[in-house]
Amino acid sequence: MRKRFDLLTLELFVAVAAAKSIAQAAAQENIAASAISKRISDLETEIGTPLFYRQQKGVKLTPAGDEMLRHARDLQRLLDRIDDHMSDFAQGVRGTVRIAANTSAITQFLPEDLAHFVDAHPDMRIDLTELTSPEIVAAVRDGIADIGIFSGLVPDPDLDVFEYRRDTLMVLTPKGHPLGTDGPVAFREFSSHDLVGLQKGSSLQAFIDRKAAEEGLELRTRVEVLSFDGVRRMVEAGLGIAILPLGAVEPYLAASNLRMAPVAEPWAERSLRIAVRDKAALARPIRALLGHLSADDAIS
Repeated sequence: MRKRFDLLTLELFVAVAAAKSIAQAAAQENIAASAISKRISDLETEIGTPLFYRQQKGVKLTPAGDEMLRHARDLQRLLDRIDDHMSDFAQGVRGTVRIAANTSAITQFLPEDLAHFVDAHPDMRIDLTELTSPEIVAAVRDGIADIGIFSGLVPDPDLDVFEYRRDTLMVLTPKGHPLGTDGPVAFREFSSHDLVGLQKGSSLQAFIDRKAAEEGLELRTRVEVLSFDGVRRMVEAGLGIAILPLGAVEPYLAASNLRMAPVAEPWAERSLRIAVRDKAALARPIRALLGHLSADDAIS
């Protein structure tokens, strides 16, 4: 028989787990400590196992408590989503889709794709967050994002995955730099120069580092920055050269002191991919946007 969980009790359980103290949770939630203690005890009786180790100074989660906390937080996120989506209906907005995307997708493709979608669906709201590719996969898996757009360089996640776009990696140099004047640039030749790189967490930088290790090359990274814009500025200032996606370089060449050349390696062609938790369970607004973005004709 399915157990009946009280939402307030679960909220208080999460508060106690976070504070590691019934007394502190009681003060934060403005409720008597004895009332919280009674609810936790009732919850443990309902489940049939202790959720906390009672200690002299506070409480500590049992293994069952750790598992319960994960599910309780998932439920809280689901309830937040219900509240958010129902508020949209009350305000006349008939759907919200939360997208987490990496810098490559946001700078190259998403602005036009989302603009076309919103034009066709004026009552839809898009909540877009920029994250690194590993963070995007985690956000979709945890239910924080409805749709994730991430680098194909990231290992296949345990999610439903579809192709989004393909892009090409280019070598970016300041004008007057000797590299790239004769056409495509080999990675070994690229690695012999001072470089501008992206900070840790970037799937592109992790991929470049991995390729260097595979070829026994030591990269001479002089500056690390957070964004593609920062990379372009540093290269233009003469602090090094870099590898960036075509779409993050080409639109800026005419108004800058920059030049680009193809990376002469087979791995320079890469994919961007879309992930959702479960295609079959998607709400209609999410499915509509997924169908708009994905190259998979089977999505409707």
